[in-house]
Amino acid sequence: MQVRRLHLATTHPDPSLPWADGDVEVYAYLIEHPDGLILVDTGVGEGNEFIDALYRPEHHGLPEMIANTGHRIDDVEAIVNSHLHFDHCGNNRLFPGVPIFVQRREYEVAHEPYYTDPDWVDFPGANIKQLDGDGTVASGVQVLSTPGHTPGHQSVVVEADGGRMLIAAQAAYTPADFAAHQVGARNTPTEDEATWRRSLQRLHAMHPKAVCFSHEPTEWRNPGDIPGPVATASD
Repeated sequence: MQVRRLHLATTHPDPSLPWADGDVEVYAYLIEHPDGLILVDTGVGEGNEFIDALYRPEHHGLPEMIANTGHRIDDVEAIVNSHLHFDHCGNNRLFPGVPIFVQRREYEVAHEPYYTDPDWVDFPGANIKQLDGDGTVASGVQVLSTPGHTPGHQSVVVEADGGRMLIAAQAAYTPADFAAHQVGARNTPTEDEATWRRSLQRLHAMHPKAVCFSHEPTEWRNPGDIPGPVATASD
């Protein structure tokens, strides 16, 4: 298996937002599994006037980004949403009938006011697979419950060709944050500190060779690892 990074959007948050600190890049990850493609997150959707006004997203089309890897959007067999904020589930609507794995707690909180665009979660043909904790998506691809950034945040473990890769999503914001066991200054955790620290400890305990993030193009690499091939992640 290989993992491909997809650059799906650049958002320009309005300075009035309390968490605004410059532009934010939005990445998804495509897992090239022998049984079919698995997509982790789907980026920012289109058509929500409120989100467009506050975040002014520049979109990079998801079908085109998948095509750049040599695949078709119809080849996607499963989706994992790390969480259901608007910049992680916005293009779920392109996948009617495709299983979408999400934590039950996340699905519940997504229906609270101002959490996300509910039409990007419960769209016609949505095939939501609610998980209560860890789960297996496919052979060599596992979901880990990592609450902290949101109540139902989850990360993905991939036994990739070059070694074990983690898609941490927003369990930490940058490689430096992950190395320091902190969520990061640009992150906005909703849970208590003990909860998100336990999530980070879980991820470190997996002893990954590389770790990828939702809003940062640079991977964390295990400093004690023997040099050699690593799981790939490319734009």
